[in-house]
Amino acid sequence: MSFNSLLFLAFFPIVALVHRFLPAKLRWIWLLAASYCFYMSWNAALVFLILGTTLVSYLAGLLIARTQKKGVKRFWLVLTLVVCLGTLAFFKYINFLLSSVIGFLNLFSLGLDPITLNVILPVGISFYTFQTLSYVIDVYRGKFPPERHFGYYALFVSFFPQLVAGPIERPENLLPQLRAAGKGSAEDVQTGLRFMLYGFFKKIAVADFVGGFVTSAFSEIGANNGLSLWAAAILFTVQIYCDFSGYSDIATGCARIMGIKLMKNFDRPFLATSIREYGRRWHISLNSWFMEYVYFPLGGSRRGKVRKYLNILIVFTLSGLWHGASWTFVIWGALIGVYTVIEDLLRPLWHKARDKWKIDTDNAFVKLLRRCILALMIGFTSVFFRAQSVSDAFLIVSKLFTDWSFGGGYLAETFAALSLDLTGLVRLVLALVLVAVGYYICFPRENDLFSPSAKGVSVEALRCCVCFFMVALVALVWLEALSSGTGSAFLYFQF
Repeated sequence: MSFNSLLFLAFFPIVALVHRFLPAKLRWIWLLAASYCFYMSWNAALVFLILGTTLVSYLAGLLIARTQKKGVKRFWLVLTLVVCLGTLAFFKYINFLLSSVIGFLNLFSLGLDPITLNVILPVGISFYTFQTLSYVIDVYRGKFPPERHFGYYALFVSFFPQLVAGPIERPENLLPQLRAAGKGSAEDVQTGLRFMLYGFFKKIAVADFVGGFVTSAFSEIGANNGLSLWAAAILFTVQIYCDFSGYSDIATGCARIMGIKLMKNFDRPFLATSIREYGRRWHISLNSWFMEYVYFPLGGSRRGKVRKYLNILIVFTLSGLWHGASWTFVIWGALIGVYTVIEDLLRPLWHKARDKWKIDTDNAFVKLLRRCILALMIGFTSVFFRAQSVSDAFLIVSKLFTDWSFGGGYLAETFAALSLDLTGLVRLVLALVLVAVGYYICFPRENDLFSPSAKGVSVEALRCCVCFFMVALVALVWLEALSSGTGSAFLYFQF
């Protein structure tokens, strides 16, 4: 059951209404049942997988808390890591590991045939596995007491708005809210609806629309020039941002309507002016998870610069592997790590140059220039994220820097490769403007159009017009997609 399906349009209002009018002590039961129904709509048999992961981590939390012996605590922690990560590795990475091993052995002319197991990738397994691990690790560290009520804990793992694609919640944020069993205030409902509108707009009116241009360029790599492939790579970054952050916004909105506040997963990453800042703004729940549970335990920056940079490379390479069972994702993650290390090495030189030449880093032009450079860097890494194979990725990279020309014919060739005409270009620009404006629908600021303090008939009319236009656009594009069968699932469902 995808958020952008008719089934969900019927499912969620029923869940939210019943949740609102149920007695507080019964709400967790209703939400747990709804969450398992939501998950079973993908594949009913795989419900035993999430139930097993839930049971193992729940028991581990209790067993860790009941003993004072560090060795025993560590045993239960390691056992949980082995079981949960082993399950994730089997279902997500077994074929990748087999193909990689056989490919390596065949370098020695062994002539081994490829082996492929018929394994289904359970939807959301990367997300709920990391969520259960954060709980067990926090209990082991003494940071969070074990949840003794199995029902609340099962709901924490399976809470349907963020189950499939996050955000990856921490126990200290979500579990107390589930226990409180609030029903959501009128303000929560209003805020939640705004988040849902913004999320649906980003997914349906922007991500799916932009995805058409990206698919057109990446499906015929050999016939594309350097400019069209650069444009496709940057547009893919826009597509995946609107797709994934759109899911996060819808999830946040659904939860907020029921009185539950999920953590912020994206914070306008395209406003970043450095790789480090970009990492703090993009997929916040995952990046903070790797920092807290991998980077710092490896030593962080406490053991010298060489170890610090090695830890950074390990974390980002693992993050790439988390995204997908392919060498393209490993290279993508490693590239982000290399960017981060190089930026850290060059930072003192940048500070000296800034002071020497009196560069105003708050200047609008300087910020724009830095953002454009960052967009090109991220777009380059997106080639590996989007390419179907390593060979395709390197073919694209070679064309990015070689297949260039000038003139109207070259520009027309670029537009044709993207299947982009003047109407599509105007629609694209309008969609991106609305994405920028739409942020303030969910996060109003003082003196902004959508701020509660903004009063007046004209302001209210303009505010209603923007919302109405976005609702109408979402509805029209959605109906078009449903009637033509061109609607697409959220990209992060595959992770």
